[in-house]
Amino acid sequence: MSSPSLDDYRALADSLTPLAVQQYLAANDWQLEAQDPDVRQIWRLHDEARVMLPLATDFVDFAQRFRDTLRTLATVYDWDPGRLAERITATRADLFFVRFDQTTIDGTLPFKQAEKTLDGLFKMMKAAATSADDPTHSHRGRRSSTVTDFLDEDIRLGHTKRGSFVFTVVTRLGDPLPDHDDGTRATPFPRRVMETLATGLHAAKDLSLNWNPSAVERAAERGLSASLVESLEDLTESDSLRELDLSFDWAASEPRPAVPSSRIVVNRDAIVGLPRVRERLVRREEPPRTETVVGQVRSLTREVSGGDDQEETTIVLSADVRGRTRKIHVALTGQDYEWAIFAHRSKLPFTVTGDLTFERGAWRLTGPITVDPSFLLHQQR
Repeated sequence: MSSPSLDDYRALADSLTPLAVQQYLAANDWQLEAQDPDVRQIWRLHDEARVMLPLATDFVDFAQRFRDTLRTLATVYDWDPGRLAERITATRADLFFVRFDQTTIDGTLPFKQAEKTLDGLFKMMKAAATSADDPTHSHRGRRSSTVTDFLDEDIRLGHTKRGSFVFTVVTRLGDPLPDHDDGTRATPFPRRVMETLATGLHAAKDLSLNWNPSAVERAAERGLSASLVESLEDLTESDSLRELDLSFDWAASEPRPAVPSSRIVVNRDAIVGLPRVRERLVRREEPPRTETVVGQVRSLTREVSGGDDQEETTIVLSADVRGRTRKIHVALTGQDYEWAIFAHRSKLPFTVTGDLTFERGAWRLTGPITVDPSFLLHQQR
């Protein structure tokens, strides 16, 4: 393996701050030996090494001196720049690693899968943040400013680790919080999110392998939601995936959270069970309710059922429901189905009312179905 280049350390220096390095040194047995406030500090590791940490970012030679400090630390620990960045960042940040163990021909990841992964990771972090902020939240509609601020400011995509497609999510904890009035330690919200994420992922895996209906009743207590399971399904939909390896490195400056373990491996057996877990959670979070949906008819099917040669006619409607685009299956008959054909051929919106439910792995309109053809009738004239 080739030695790190100057560009490697330049990129490393650009991604870190003197404060982050200072916090790392203080948390890892280095002692502050001397300092010139706001200019530089001298740190010593027992009798093994000494480094100068520049603080004055407006000095002409700051960038070069900072790179020298990072190169020295990498030499002391025998780490490459990526590993050094990971350890320094972890001092005031929790790290979440997502590793794909899958079959590939040339060692590359399909671009669409990478895009799907990033979307899935954001959905996963949003679900965990929503549950951490309010375990009773329906995961629909608006979130609090605490959640939106966290999503906007406190999560980052970190350096990629060596391995089989490892994505790194960095959750910045911010400055330490003052203790509560009773003397107990205050936990930063980003740490609460990551702890919720860890417990929720454990719960999702456990339920996918060993179904327990009573556990669904306590899902919110464990940070488990349909949105979290849906994000796991997004990450594991590739047929070439053998397993998804999820792991956490907890910030050294905060107490280690009480989670079952810092690693969750989702294998093919667990992946197969995820749809059932999500369906049961959706039923609990979103009980059937009458909805009027307007959307585009994406497909129409006719099937002969039973031995009486009766036809079942179904459409799939793509519509926005509660802020999300859903593919909704609707069984229609007679003139209602003819209106759906007309809307499909004419590429016009189709309006239908029924009880929106999630069952057998899909969204469906059930119960009394009412089609409103007024707009389509007007277009026929």
